[in-house]
Amino acid sequence: MIEYSERIAAIERHISQWEFPVEPKNLYDPLRYFISIGGKRIRPLFTLLSAELYNIPIKESLPGASALELFHNFTLIHDDIMDKAPVRRGLTTVHEKWDTNIAILSGDVLMIHAFQALSSYHAETFKRLSIMLNQTAIEVCIGQQMDMDFEQIDTVTEADYIEMIRLKTSVLLGCACAFGGIIGGASESSIKSLYEFGENLGIAFQIQDDILDAFGDSAKVGKQVGGDILSDKKTILYTTFQSKATDEDKAEFSRLSTASNDEKITGIKALYEASGVLGYCIKKQQTYQERAMNQLAKVECNQPKQNLFTLAEFITNRSH
Repeated sequence: MIEYSERIAAIERHISQWEFPVEPKNLYDPLRYFISIGGKRIRPLFTLLSAELYNIPIKESLPGASALELFHNFTLIHDDIMDKAPVRRGLTTVHEKWDTNIAILSGDVLMIHAFQALSSYHAETFKRLSIMLNQTAIEVCIGQQMDMDFEQIDTVTEADYIEMIRLKTSVLLGCACAFGGIIGGASESSIKSLYEFGENLGIAFQIQDDILDAFGDSAKVGKQVGGDILSDKKTILYTTFQSKATDEDKAEFSRLSTASNDEKITGIKALYEASGVLGYCIKKQQTYQERAMNQLAKVECNQPKQNLFTLAEFITNRSH
């Protein structure tokens, strides 16, 4: 994302300079470590670009953008605990490098710092941003619980899955875009359109992620494809297959579930293609992408929207 390198660099500087207390070290050292290992910074970038639609300089939108990134990192620390993940962004996760109790508490305090980052705004803007982040935080937790519940049940519908990814992933991107509108003093209708732009874009992004996990180029994706298939994760590919496949295809799917890793990945991918599941999911991803672009077109502003359109197309049409 060369076009946005200066903005991303500004986000990195602002986050890296966040003044966490020195003591107690076991509370704050994990946060300094986790923040330092980086990330794509997609959400705060959307906040900056949305605020720029209203001539807001980067220094004024950075606190809101950073609040979202700090909150996002809090969710990742806790997600890693729940997933028992040993690695995040190529480095040891916080609960592995320290321990689970430290990771839980460090994540908790990072969430508080996220809300604290909004305190630089005047009272009315602070109130509106805080209310939106509060609601988003609740929805993200609901989405995470839904995702965990899915692991314990046999049947998940497409509608259930879309609602889960909307809550777990997409509402935070919607919040990021709406933050820019609130900071910029946009109209209520434009703030709503910015939110729905981000929310629909987030759904398209996650569907694309599901597709790439199975059908992406491992050299570009940066990992072996088929991880979701091996873990029997109920992605949109899985839920679509279960609702549309013939009894014969379902029987073959069941047989493949106990096959070797390579046979399982190859066989289930073949079923997804032959049954039309892959094509259906590609169209579904495009539908949400189009909805996002339609919402962005409704936003009333005095600056060009091209940067947002370009970034939206990049993250939904990516090959990695």
